[in-house]
Amino acid sequence: MKSFSILGLSLVGLLTVISAAAHSSAAGRDATKNHSNAAEAVVDPNGNLRVPADYRTSYQFLGSWAIANDKAQGSKGLHVVYASPGALEAYRKDGHFPDGSVLVKEVYETATGKMTTGTVSHAQKLQGWFVMVKDSKNSHPGNDLWGDGWGWSWFNADNPSKTTSSDYRIQCLTCHEPVRDTDLVYVQGYPPLNGAH
Repeated sequence: MKSFSILGLSLVGLLTVISAAAHSSAAGRDATKNHSNAAEAVVDPNGNLRVPADYRTSYQFLGSWAIANDKAQGSKGLHVVYASPGALEAYRKDGHFPDGSVLVKEVYETATGKMTTGTVSHAQKLQGWFVMVKDSKNSHPGNDLWGDGWGWSWFNADNPSKTTSSDYRIQCLTCHEPVRDTDLVYVQGYPPLNGAH
C-alpha cells in the first residue's frame, strides 16, 4: 500500500512539474504573441508606423516628464509615456525591451496657473505622439526610420497615421544617444521600469 501511495505522490509531483513547465512555456508564448500583436497594430509591411488606436486603454502607463519653462514658472510641456502589454515586465527581467514592444509618448503644451496646492502646470493641448517599436532584427533595413534596434516616428496631433519623420538618425537618435546603456530609453523617469514605487 505504501508503494502505491509513494507512486501516487510521485505522479502528482511529476504532473505538477509538467503543468508548471507548460504554463511557463505558454506564458512565454503569450508574451511573445503580445509583443508581436502590439507591433502589428502599429507597423505596416513596409515599416511605416502609426499611433495605436487603443493605447490609452490597453497599454501600461510608464511615467511622465515635465519640461521646465525657461522664462516663467511651471512647465512648458508635458510628456506622458505608455508601453505595450508585457513590455514593462520583460524589461524588468533583463533590462531590455523584447522585439515588438511599443512605446508611445504623448506630447502636450501646458497651461500654468495658481491652484490651492500652489502654482500648477497641466496638459492643455496635444501636440503629437512619438512612437518607438523595438526591432533588434533590423527588419526594415531600407527604411530610414528604423535602426539601432528600434523603429522611430513622430506624428502631429492632427494625423496619428502619417509620420512627419524622415530620418531617425537626425530627428530621433541624437536625443536618445545619452541613454544607449538603457536600450535608448530614459528609464530613470519611469518608476515601473526602475523599481521605484
